[in-house]
Parts: sequence; structure tokens; C-alpha cells
Amino acid sequence: MPISVFINTFSIVIGGIVGTSVGNRLDPDFKKNINMLFGACTMGMGICTIVLMENMPAVIFALIIGTALGLKLQLGKRINSAAGRMQKTAARMIKTSSANMPYDEFMSTLVTVIVLFCASGTGIYGSIVAGMTGDHSILLAKSILDLFAAMLFACSLGLVTSLIAVPHLIFFLSLFFCAKLIFPLTTPSMINDFKAVGGFITFASGFRVVKLKMFPVADMLPAIILVFPFSWFWTAYILPFVS
Repeated sequence: MPISVFINTFSIVIGGIVGTSVGNRLDPDFKKNINMLFGACTMGMGICTIVLMENMPAVIFALIIGTALGLKLQLGKRINSAAGRMQKTAARMIKTSSANMPYDEFMSTLVTVIVLFCASGTGIYGSIVAGMTGDHSILLAKSILDLFAAMLFACSLGLVTSLIAVPHLIFFLSLFFCAKLIFPLTTPSMINDFKAVGGFITFASGFRVVKLKMFPVADMLPAIILVFPFSWFWTAYILPFVS
């Protein structure tokens, strides 16, 4: 039973609703400073998983080739288009607090939040572990973080933050039920390199949150898949040769 997946999704919904309710009552400077703080926390979360990296060349290759593939496929534009449809749906449901935010800035922030919630290395790994072993502790811990993150982002984005729960639920449920096929094919080294890639994407997302540098985080997502075969190939063939 994917109880932790539902709890994690529910935390995003609740956080989005609460943030939307109180967002217009908060001082703009307060929201700006809180977003800066969360950006720093996001970078810190990324660093914590980057240090788990075991095969640096495999991770770097996955990031470079994965990002190039994402740019070639215009993955970022496709996700941006989907985010725009989510915003229109939210606008029909309730007036959001995004009226005071420039549209380009709003969409850029929304894409960043979608990647943070749906492409988190911790979340993906937690879903696989929960489906394979029944250990829900990783996703339950992530639910607490996502609750407050959704509240903070919803202060600026509005109710559309809660709608991110829909693709989040679909993706994580798919991972949960496919876990018995995925997990046996991995090794501890591959898992750590996978977490490191997720850490790089999370770290880059932190730069977007504080609006310091707009990394193409959506286009970086293919690296999450490519790191598995790259890490396996490096460990099985390259590493023994150079050793």
C-alpha cells in the first residue's frame, strides 16, 4: 500500500492551500526574505546528496549528456507549457496571488517548484524503497519538508502549487509499483550516483529560487535516467581497467 506516496502528495495539497490563504496577508519583503531562505535550504539539500557521489565521471557525463538531450528535445519548454495549463486551471478555480508577479517570473518559479517536488532524488529513491521494502520513512520525512515548501511557494504562486500534486502522485505511484522491477537492477554505487545527480539538480534549483542564475533544471531531468547505465558501465568496465 503506497501510504507514504499519498501522504507526501497530500502534504503538497495542504501546503498549497494554506499558503494561498495567507499569501496576500504577508508583507512582500517578508515573502522575499523567506524565499531567499528556502533557496539557501534547497542548495543545502542538494549539497547533502551530492557528497554521496561515488563515480564522479559517470555523474558528470550523465549531467552533460542528459542536459544536452533535454535541450535538444525542448523538455523545458514542454514542461513550461504544461505549467501554463496548470496555472489556467488554477485561475479558473480561484484568484491566485500571482497577480503582483510578472508572468515570466511566475512561470519560471512554477517550473522550478514542479522540478523540486516531482524530480527530487530523495522522493524518487524513497518511492522505490517504499515499493520494494515497505519502508516509508524516507517519503514521510520528505512530506514534512514538502508541506512547508508548498506553503512558502504558494504565498507567491497561489493555488497552482497544490495542482503540482497531480503529476507528483502519478509519477511517484508509477515508481512505487515498478519498484520490484527497478530496484533489483541497481547497486549501492548506482543509487548513490543517482542521488548525486538529483543533488546537482536540486542545487541548481536553489539558484533559481533566489533568482541568482536560471539553470535549465527541467532540461537536466534526463540525467536522472542516464546516470544508472553510466554508473554501471563505469564501475563494471572503466574502473577495473584504470585500476
